[in-house]
Amino acid sequence: MLDSLITNKTRLKLLLKFFLNSETTSYLRNLEGEFGESTNSIRLELNRFEKAGLLNSNFAGNKKYFKANANHPLYEEINSILKKTIGIDKIVEQVTSKVGDLQEAYLIGDLAKGTDSEIIDLLLIGNNIDKVYVSQLSIKVETHINRKIRFLIVQFEEKDKYLTNNNALCIWKG
Repeated sequence: MLDSLITNKTRLKLLLKFFLNSETTSYLRNLEGEFGESTNSIRLELNRFEKAGLLNSNFAGNKKYFKANANHPLYEEINSILKKTIGIDKIVEQVTSKVGDLQEAYLIGDLAKGTDSEIIDLLLIGNNIDKVYVSQLSIKVETHINRKIRFLIVQFEEKDKYLTNNNALCIWKG
């Protein structure tokens, strides 16, 4: 849907990369490898975002790292639009209402890293979560958002070992 509004593919990839998860940082050559696009097109868009104040940058050695400016007045709006486009808002609304003792929900996987994906990976943390209900709900939501949902349910005590290596983005806390 966003690709019909934002026709520049590089710009759209950068929005997803930096504005879905405010903790994401990257540098030009890394983005080139990830996006499979020329450094020139990526550099032009990075410069535009930085000039508009949407991205902050800093140098570490000879690399210029970029990160979303979470203090920018439009950051929350852009983040919200991206979450709605991906369907995270619908998932959270449905899942948190009736699944059991859900304590936290995290987006993990490619989307948490800021890479667009047809698969939404969720980590649900809590006790006595109704797996059958979550599975049925996932199937229903998938038809509305045109993305596949994978979920992993863990006990609260085990959450740290799953959060450490997954670039987890908290999307809900009870």
